[in-house]
Amino acid sequence: MSRVLVVYYSQSGQAKSIADSIVSPMIEQGISVDFCRVEMAREYPFPWNRKAFFDVFPETFLQIPQAVRPIDADILNTEYDLIILAYQAWYLSPSLPMTSFLQSDEGRRIVEGRPVVTVSGNRNMWAMAQKKIDTLLIELGAVPVGNIALSDRHCNHISVLTIMDWMMSGVRRHKWGILPLPGVARSEIEQAAVFGNIVAEYLACGSYDGMQTRIVSQHGAEISALLVSTDRKANRIFRLWANLCVASPRRGFWIKAFEVYLYVAIWLLLPIVSVLYAITYPLLWCRRKKYKTEVQMNYPSYRQQYKKTLNAESK
Repeated sequence: MSRVLVVYYSQSGQAKSIADSIVSPMIEQGISVDFCRVEMAREYPFPWNRKAFFDVFPETFLQIPQAVRPIDADILNTEYDLIILAYQAWYLSPSLPMTSFLQSDEGRRIVEGRPVVTVSGNRNMWAMAQKKIDTLLIELGAVPVGNIALSDRHCNHISVLTIMDWMMSGVRRHKWGILPLPGVARSEIEQAAVFGNIVAEYLACGSYDGMQTRIVSQHGAEISALLVSTDRKANRIFRLWANLCVASPRRGFWIKAFEVYLYVAIWLLLPIVSVLYAITYPLLWCRRKKYKTEVQMNYPSYRQQYKKTLNAESK
């Protein structure tokens, strides 16, 4: 019987709900599924207050690990055939609890040498966060074999308002009584079970070659080329801000300055970028299509590495 471990971090419950939906058909097929919630030594608040929300930005973006609580010994001593990591993006990077877990000794012990499927529930931009978590996994000796990313499908400015309301109130509601519910739609979370069937099929045969193509065909990693392009550019700017916040003795001042910059970027600069993107779209179509495909297909080189790992183990 195959054994699967779901490692997740969730405050609102969305990431856990997505993971539950994905593994439900696997459990029905007799696959043993265990869950491990990442817990911080110093838990982050939920709902958030504004100061705490922005204060985690530098460490999150730079992936500076924080202390995590010990993992259950039974999980550490179990040999799993597949690891599923369920996370969310914070500040264009994987959430700080998940990167802290992966950089811990116990995190390395759990993922090292094992195939990993990443699962994320996001507002909209997840491309660079996914690239970072894949890079971390490879450095730890794990093998990323698939990625399922679900997103809030409402327009950017609407989702900013609704997600911030959710984070600051702790309640998933219609802001002002008229805006849509924040986060990934309930119907999409329920339909995520289709990905569980796909993963179970490849788990049974012991090879994941071609699995990501199936996931993408079922809309499991939808993202626009505009968001990929914006994510790449914003990461360069965020890095400057994060390093400044960490290095300066006036950390609080620079975090407040970053908060102001973020509002300006979202409400003023991003619309301008969108217009410029539309104007240059025909000229740069091929390059942007390539970037989008690389993000969706979870990087072909990773799948090649997995084949090499399998060949090395069979010798």
